[in-house]
Amino acid sequence: MIAPTGNIFNLPPNLSSAEIFEPLIHNDSVSIERIISTGQFTPVDRWYDGAQDEWVILLQGESELTYVDGSRCQLKAGDYVLIPAHHQHRVTYTSSDPPCIWLAIHGKFEI
Repeated sequence: MIAPTGNIFNLPPNLSSAEIFEPLIHNDSVSIERIISTGQFTPVDRWYDGAQDEWVILLQGESELTYVDGSRCQLKAGDYVLIPAHHQHRVTYTSSDPPCIWLAIHGKFEI
């Protein structure tokens, strides 16, 4: 079997107004996805509440996460964060120029 290949920085030619979620690897214990954001943010009345831990690295762009307790995490290219399962958070900012390229890994992680 030949493993899938690609380049994480190759973007679709016409980025839409919608965030793009691209599954790269998925099995019963882990999933890895590329997310491309171009100015999108989580609606004010919505919180992400993931069932699994999420380790995310911002490969390009700038962004900000806000947690339900009011704390914030600003990310620039190269910054990463571990968001524990059920730790409610929202994306409150993503740059559009350059677009944000995220690599998100979902699973159960020992810290």
